[in-house]
Amino acid sequence: MSLLLKGKLSRILDPESGMSKAGNQWKKQEFLIETTDQFPKKVCFTVFNDKVSVLAGLKPGDEIEVSFDVESREFNNKFYHNLNAWKIEKVGLQKANGDFPPPLTADDMPEESFDDQPGDLPF
Repeated sequence: MSLLLKGKLSRILDPESGMSKAGNQWKKQEFLIETTDQFPKKVCFTVFNDKVSVLAGLKPGDEIEVSFDVESREFNNKFYHNLNAWKIEKVGLQKANGDFPPPLTADDMPEESFDDQPGDLPF
């Protein structure tokens, strides 16, 4: 199941790392976004291992769109939930301008050439 949520980046928490029981290194980082709904909500997401690098270019206040999966696990008869982000994109001017072709400029226009032969059509 893949979900999508837009909001303003509120906070990026400190990265964490460790060693799994199997002896593999892991790292994770959490971040919070605040939705822009009528009643805004704060939502905490997690990125793991190589996905931690996607937070490098972001700063609090950025409008972002997060693609994520929901995961639940049981421990001592209690369930814990993770929102695992796998894609983060900035929204706003950067994305809106990318959806449309750029405006034409004078450099985009072909040069006009006039032959000395009147009445000669180019087709």
